[in-house]
Amino acid sequence: MRIVALLMLCLLAAPARAADSVDVALVLVADVSRSIDDSEFQLQKQGYAAAFTDPKVLAAITSGMAGAISVAYVEFAGDDEVRTVIGWTRVSDAASAAQLAARLQAAPRSFWGHTSISAGLDQAMRLLNEPGAQAPRKVIDVSGDGTNNSGRDASAARDDALAAGIIINGLAIINDHPVSYLFAHVQPPGGLGNWYRENVTGGTGSFVEEVHDFRDFGEALTRKLINEISQASPGTRHSHG
Repeated sequence: MRIVALLMLCLLAAPARAADSVDVALVLVADVSRSIDDSEFQLQKQGYAAAFTDPKVLAAITSGMAGAISVAYVEFAGDDEVRTVIGWTRVSDAASAAQLAARLQAAPRSFWGHTSISAGLDQAMRLLNEPGAQAPRKVIDVSGDGTNNSGRDASAARDDALAAGIIINGLAIINDHPVSYLFAHVQPPGGLGNWYRENVTGGTGSFVEEVHDFRDFGEALTRKLINEISQASPGTRHSHG
């Protein structure tokens, strides 16, 4: 009787575990430093919302073994300006994706300071060590329009993440007409996309998307999410705004 009871408990527990499982734990790490103005910030937020409600992204989410992903959203500026805006949220269908999109759009801007990509990566690592991040694949998705100019080196934070088996992808927002005092920050030698490849991204199948207009952010993020969720290894991709 005890064996039968144990088997029944296992059978009852299995669906609950399956309902909580996810294929990917994804941390979205967004640059909200002062080089991004309010209108660009709004386009960035609209892009996140549009991407998560795109049918192609939903198809990628539901086609995995668990049919779900877990998402958290972090905003960063300077080294002491980093915040988890949205904690771990399970997305498994159109309704949960729409709820996440609405929360992303409604959240006010967190900061205005310098640019510490390393602080954003470190915060993402803390989140990926939480119970809500249990997944076969763990990914950090960094978007920004400039180099790291606050806190520790971005490459040091990247190396710590890679050592833990985390994949880091990048979305480099290229400012083709920066003001003079921002030029070196947003247009480093070799271009921002290459700077991201050398200092931020890494891991199996990691890649960098590039956009030249915040209005193209949502389209680029949609491609990026599909690649991340479906475990594709596209190499470097470019969009031309």
